[in-house]
Amino acid sequence: MFTPAFPILTDRLSLRRFTMDDLEPLHAMLSREDVSRFLLWGPRDLAQVKETLTQRVNQYRFDELNDVISIAAARRDTDQFIGSAKFSLASREHRTGELGYVLHPDHYGQGYATEIAIALLRLGFEDAGLHRMYGACDGRNVASARVMAKAGMRQEAHLVENEFIKGEWTDELIYGLLAKEWHAR
Repeated sequence: MFTPAFPILTDRLSLRRFTMDDLEPLHAMLSREDVSRFLLWGPRDLAQVKETLTQRVNQYRFDELNDVISIAAARRDTDQFIGSAKFSLASREHRTGELGYVLHPDHYGQGYATEIAIALLRLGFEDAGLHRMYGACDGRNVASARVMAKAGMRQEAHLVENEFIKGEWTDELIYGLLAKEWHAR
């Protein structure tokens, strides 16, 4: 079992466990078309977000039943919720983790997603002892690909028309990093 020491602090962010108090800001983010544009799902209504949040509140460690850690991202200076992140255990046997992040558009372009990605890489390699971390994004999501590259990950694959999402075939980009590369930085 692995449980991060929350909160995880970066220069500008506090990455913490979700609480039910996050319902309103999470809904404000997940109900937006521009947020879900490149995700598997569309905008979510309040009931759907409440159901999602109820799950995320309990996703704070890796154990026998739960291999996803859901993380709320808040600014340290204001404690304002700005987005969410996930840290998934993709394979116990191969010690591989997956990272992901979603920000409210009011916080795009300020380096927060890169700060989150670097914190998740640190969590995976330094705290959880993983061998490999990766992230994936829709091939059209140039901003997300740039975040992973800025965090030090390399593009490992470009899967052409890999998924049929929202009525169209989409490409998928996969970025990865090994523990030995992380520690050599």
